[in-house]
Amino acid sequence: MTINCRGSLIDLTKPKVMGILNITPDSFYDGGKYKDEKDILAQVEAMLAQGATFVDVGAYSSRPGAKEVTPTEELKRITPIVELLVRHFPEANLSIDTFRAVVAQACADRGAAMINDISAGALDQAMLPTMGKLKLPYVMMHMRGTPQDMQQRTDYQNLMKEIMHYFSQRIQRAVAHGVHDLVLDPGFGFAKTLEQNYGLLRDMDILKMAERPILAGISRKSMIYKVLGSSAQDALNGTTALHMVALQKGANILRAHDVKEAVECVHLYLSLYPEVAHRP
Repeated sequence: MTINCRGSLIDLTKPKVMGILNITPDSFYDGGKYKDEKDILAQVEAMLAQGATFVDVGAYSSRPGAKEVTPTEELKRITPIVELLVRHFPEANLSIDTFRAVVAQACADRGAAMINDISAGALDQAMLPTMGKLKLPYVMMHMRGTPQDMQQRTDYQNLMKEIMHYFSQRIQRAVAHGVHDLVLDPGFGFAKTLEQNYGLLRDMDILKMAERPILAGISRKSMIYKVLGSSAQDALNGTTALHMVALQKGANILRAHDVKEAVECVHLYLSLYPEVAHRP
């Protein structure tokens, strides 16, 4: 199970870690933390040294109720950072967290290796045709509505059945546009209640029927700290616990704020299941 990042084949049979770099001022955990070039370069250097295979750069906060950001503002925020990172870390696999085709195109032109779209192409009709031309790996996430209204759209009859139906439709459309390196993200915290998030994690292995790599984005989310009665800042231990469950349920990529701990979790998982580690 491989994806092609600008000519480099990455084997996802053995799980990988995607480090998160939010350059938004209002992200739920690290908003405003990385404000200047020095901080950004230091954080990415640390994530790569700790074992991140991908670095996911986002300039539009998708937390519930987040404010709308114009395409112009998103481009203004993200393109200089992509240029900076490609210049300093030319071998890094930069993933761009955006649902806008114009942002995907601009970042790809500057050396990005993957696009991570919370809407699977539903919020911008130009995204799938653009991805077909770019030929980059494409993460498509399950979500209803937009970040502004998604938490009012949690009325499912059968959560996993509806998620699978959603992905079957989005995969079909993506492939029709020539997009073949697809990764599925079930969208923890997006248009899902606390109970639905845990049901999704419990049944996430059902997604393996789609025969596509699976990305789990659980890191420091409210599904952890609301149960523990804490905060995003205190949710590292809970994140690691659920990361192990996600790996056992078939996750091929862990999208994480804390790369070192996520990589350690993968190492322990491979020790627990050596048949995965030695799978050809």
